[in-house]
Amino acid sequence: MTAALRTPQRPDRLEDAPAEGDDATVVDALAVATALRTDVRVGLAAQEAARRLARDGPNVLRAAPRTATWRRVLAQLRDPLVRLLLVAAGVALAAWWFEGREGWPMDAGVIAVVVLLDALLGWFQEAKAESAVVALARMTEATSVLLRDGIPSRVPSAGIVRGDVLVLAEGDAVGADARLVEAASLRMLEASLTGESETVAKDPATLAGPAALGDRANMVFRGTSVVQGGGRAVVTETGMDTEVGAIATLLDATRETPTPLQAEVARMGRALGVVAIVIAVVVVGAILATGHVGTLAELVRVLLLGVSLAVAAVPEGLPALLSVVLALGVQRMASRHAIVKRLASVETLGSASVIATDKTGTLTRAEMTIASVITASGRCDITGVGYAPEGRVEHAGATLASGPLHDELVAVLTGGSLAGNAELRVDADGRWIIQGDPTEAAFLVAERKVGGTQARKQRFARVGENPFTSDRKMMSTIESDAELGHGHVIVAKGAPGVLLARCNRIRTGLATIALDDAGRRRILADVEMLADAALRTLAVAWRPLDAHEGPADGEALEHDLVYVGTVGMMDPPRVEVAAAIREAHAAGIRVIMITGDHPRTALRIAVDLGIVQGGATALIGPDIDLLDDAAFAGAVRTACVFARVEPRHKLRIVRALQAAGEVVAMTGDGVNDAPALKAADIGVAMGVTGTDVARQAAQMVLADDNFATIVDAVREGRGVLDNIRKFLRYLLSSNLGEVLTVFLGVVGAGVIGLHASAPGAAPVLPLLATQILWINLVTDSGPALAMGVDPIAGDTMARQPRLRTARLVDRAMWAGIAGRGIVMAFATLLTIDLFLPGGLIEGHESLARARTAGFTVLVLAQLFNCFNARSESASAFRGLFGNRWLWGTVALSVGLQVAVVHVALLNEAFGTVPLAGGQWLACVLMASAVLWASELGKLVVRISARARGRDAPT
Repeated sequence: MTAALRTPQRPDRLEDAPAEGDDATVVDALAVATALRTDVRVGLAAQEAARRLARDGPNVLRAAPRTATWRRVLAQLRDPLVRLLLVAAGVALAAWWFEGREGWPMDAGVIAVVVLLDALLGWFQEAKAESAVVALARMTEATSVLLRDGIPSRVPSAGIVRGDVLVLAEGDAVGADARLVEAASLRMLEASLTGESETVAKDPATLAGPAALGDRANMVFRGTSVVQGGGRAVVTETGMDTEVGAIATLLDATRETPTPLQAEVARMGRALGVVAIVIAVVVVGAILATGHVGTLAELVRVLLLGVSLAVAAVPEGLPALLSVVLALGVQRMASRHAIVKRLASVETLGSASVIATDKTGTLTRAEMTIASVITASGRCDITGVGYAPEGRVEHAGATLASGPLHDELVAVLTGGSLAGNAELRVDADGRWIIQGDPTEAAFLVAERKVGGTQARKQRFARVGENPFTSDRKMMSTIESDAELGHGHVIVAKGAPGVLLARCNRIRTGLATIALDDAGRRRILADVEMLADAALRTLAVAWRPLDAHEGPADGEALEHDLVYVGTVGMMDPPRVEVAAAIREAHAAGIRVIMITGDHPRTALRIAVDLGIVQGGATALIGPDIDLLDDAAFAGAVRTACVFARVEPRHKLRIVRALQAAGEVVAMTGDGVNDAPALKAADIGVAMGVTGTDVARQAAQMVLADDNFATIVDAVREGRGVLDNIRKFLRYLLSSNLGEVLTVFLGVVGAGVIGLHASAPGAAPVLPLLATQILWINLVTDSGPALAMGVDPIAGDTMARQPRLRTARLVDRAMWAGIAGRGIVMAFATLLTIDLFLPGGLIEGHESLARARTAGFTVLVLAQLFNCFNARSESASAFRGLFGNRWLWGTVALSVGLQVAVVHVALLNEAFGTVPLAGGQWLACVLMASAVLWASELGKLVVRISARARGRDAPT
């Protein structure tokens, strides 16, 4: 969408706007103001501005309508596992109803409570994360200076209307698209909109014809900022009609794909639902086929058992546990300055195989720094990066000593500082900050490093200025020089080729000599050398003015200059990024750079940070357009640096990576990053320098704009995934043990001595429905949640990323789950047989005591199993005491089981009887069988992995 004045398509727009298609850039500025019924000298009246705001609406980007709280809570119930539990609760309630409505419907009530708590927990955690993002947005809410009733006043940018007059000054963020009516040395930073890191000169002159976005020199755009100079502009577009809004509309057409965790849990939910139904039907069918169920009460009791088995087959705590574990991950990441908007995004980061990152402001500091200076006497390098004036000057590897080169260096930095309008100061927190163009600030920082600032301020005073323009590619100032008896000098800064053409002498030490052709060739060779090192080059020149020359002569003074030297500057990489990239590579994560900057600059940064090795090449936007889908897919598999790209290229890159099976994390801060941020598996926006659109499109916001935080988030995500697998291993094997205990106990009742009390009576069950429910309550939630906060393993970032196609519970894990479930079931049934008369082992206890013993063995076996489940291959005794929460929940569960066996009230509720000390010892020994069987299996796994030269699974 172009920023044009056009006929409104709705009645609440200004009636007098020019016809559709009229472009504000090709219309005289005063004509634009007249069409918008505003006076550029006094702006709008406050009353008129309020009227327009009421008619046009606030100057904000369209956001999705806020969903009602009750709808957001109900949305948590869409999970297949939750739906299955609701069905089970309904059946349990019906069973209670037909059984005579005696007492409370415990099964249905407990399931309903679990489901409700899960829904509330999921809603609360997501709402908490959303609130954090809203709070961050409020912290960075933009304001603008508007001319209202002839008085400049700062107001929230949301209150800007068409026809308002923006007063622009250095450091201001532009709140709306506007047509310039006046400008003084105005330079804008439009990287957030165009991806170009260099500042753009602005001029209110009318353009000859329509121009591309980056060439609309007489317009300023929402989301950009003023880095130099000032001016006034009349607002032509607000809200979604701005250029930022145009890109924001692309987000509506970009679909978000389910996260790997969401897809896997959905598959597991469907599978477990089918399994639960099949098991319940088979068991109920077996009971009806082998027993005598002659009354409605007996039939309802059998159906209740089927429902209990369904509950046992499905880990009803899984949705809640997932929410809790993910929420804990969110909280840990928030403490590391990463705000996650969706819980499932934590796990997605853990699965990331590619991080596609922007350069400017993400990998780099967005702080231009002078790295090298070349003068007539040689080259010197300046250490230190950023705006803190900390560093030293080196020549040939040693500290630069006094002499001609030092004098020339001081002259270059002094001249560059004079020919600029930036300011360098210390804020209230003791940090060095700039106001103005980062390029000009680089001279101030370098000058302070060599100690020349005070001398410059004492010697020179500005009396005139010839501003920079894109056509001239230079600027100059006229200074009063105290050393010349307050005579005047002109100091110029600009592109080396432009300045060199205006010079006829060169400075050497404190003197000047004629500049011959050989000298010119040497200067151009020096410029090329700096450019080959991906440094941006600027030159400085000066001359004393003759007595008859003065500031009024303007640009006519820019001749016969003395060439002082050339500087090479760069936007330095963030210090912590290189280490973060090394860690990402060690973790099997590919890092690629996607930038709108020059390919030579992009490659230099990429090599310095270790993204690519020397000799690599960059794939640029125009070349991308020439590639068909097949060729582009091949290029994306190998290229790690993409330069001169546009937003549509970023989106194409992300989608090509996803089509290749990669899980893509896309970082960015600009408006032009937003569509790719939303399309990526997880978009990561910058919280400090990022735009509103980028933060809205992303799933995660970095509050500190630190790329290294992303790697921390990946580590946290991998730890979360490991812990999810741990409690899944535990829950599924434990629940399988419950199901097999009941199923095999019914089918093989005669083998273990479970005989009916009389011929024709209903069959005897190994466990009661209430006991099954108790086992789920006592052993599922506590230990599983404790495993969800297990410490992150030391080798987490030494493993390859989880494949997009990999299952959360793979074949090897299912085999381990089945083996442990079988061992628990056999240990439980063997204990029942041990206590009962008859069967394989002759006993002499009552059915109630035998059932209590089997019930206890199954509970204790699951508690032993929670230590097994911490790893598929590592011994349970490795790091046995590393998780105090796990030990606490195990102790609590044991205490509750002792209570249900020995407290009379609980005996009646759950059909148990007290056990003697020897009987408890027997139960502990039988339950520990699952631990020893698992240890033997893990030993086999480790030996097999070593034999194949592979790492054992976690």
